[in-house]
Order: sequence, then C-alpha cells, then structure tokens
Amino acid sequence: MIIVGVGAGAGMLTEEGISRIRAAKLIYGSDRALELARGYAASDAMLVPITDYTALRGLPEDAVVLSTGDPLMAGLGYLPGEVVPGISSMQAAFARLKVSWTNVAVVNAHGKDHTSAIARAAADVRAGHSVFVIADPDFSVAALAAALPPETRVAVCEDLGYPSERVAEGTAEHPPAVQSRLFCVVAGY
Repeated sequence: MIIVGVGAGAGMLTEEGISRIRAAKLIYGSDRALELARGYAASDAMLVPITDYTALRGLPEDAVVLSTGDPLMAGLGYLPGEVVPGISSMQAAFARLKVSWTNVAVVNAHGKDHTSAIARAAADVRAGHSVFVIADPDFSVAALAAALPPETRVAVCEDLGYPSERVAEGTAEHPPAVQSRLFCVVAGY
C-alpha cells in the first residue's frame, strides 16, 4: 500500500501526494483526511472512511491510505508500504512562528499519557531544546506551562492550514488559551 500524508490542513499536500491520490482507485482515510484529498481523487476512485485501523494491514498493494499531517509524525507511517510525506503540523507551526527547528525535541501527547509527555517536554526545555508537542483535545497547556520556567515562551498553534487558523503566543507564566480541538504546542523557542 501507499501511505500518503495529506498535510496538517488544507493546501498542505505535496505534488507527489497529489499525484498518488489522482492515480489511486481505492483510497482510505479518516473523515478529515478524505476531505483534504477529495478534490484530487479520480471520479471513479472509491473513498473509504477508516473504521477499523487494525484492518489496514490487509489492504491491497495499490491502495492509498491517507494520514493527516506527515505519516511518520504520529501518523500511519508504521504500516507496511511506501510512505509519501506530507507537510506536518510541526513544519507549519515553526514556519508560522518563524523559528528554526534544528534543535527541536518532539513529544507525542496525542492519545498518550499526558503526565509523562509534560515531564519529557519540561526536561527537554530545561536541556535547551525547543519542544513541539503533538496534542490531543484533552491535553492541558496550563499543566505544561506549570512545569516550565515562568519565562519560557509558549505558543499554541490551532487549525493549521484552515481558515480558522490561529497562532497565540505567551509565556509559561501567562500561557495562551486553547480555543480549538485541533492544536499543537511549541515551547522554549
């Protein structure tokens, strides 16, 4: 199968990803991923919402599986087959902030133990890294901020690539509020 990253939001598919989607006859993805790719699919392509992620390993070789963001950043890149990268939320967030990401630590808190993720992020900031946190709707930016030195810069990047995109900056002492269910956090930049 071919795993195609559709990017973090609208307009973030790569040309290679678009080419693979256009050539596909069988395309699987979450509702959000299918919506991002729908305009590129051939009229005779079958678009199938994923209801059982464990069944994906049994798809035919020519099936395209859409992964939001980049498949290897908390996405579906673990599946067998070729991976076509997309523009990740990390790339988009650091571009919006105009901050280099050459010294970044990535912390995946999406569907993970938030307490451990916060501890790791705080340790990485104390070690001199910028930290990118892949969050889920239940992740607490206030809890992360409480674990950081008060002067640490903190940004919340929401709905990247969508019309409702918002980037709010603050500090650990005065962290930005989250207003969307789709967000990531950058700290220590």
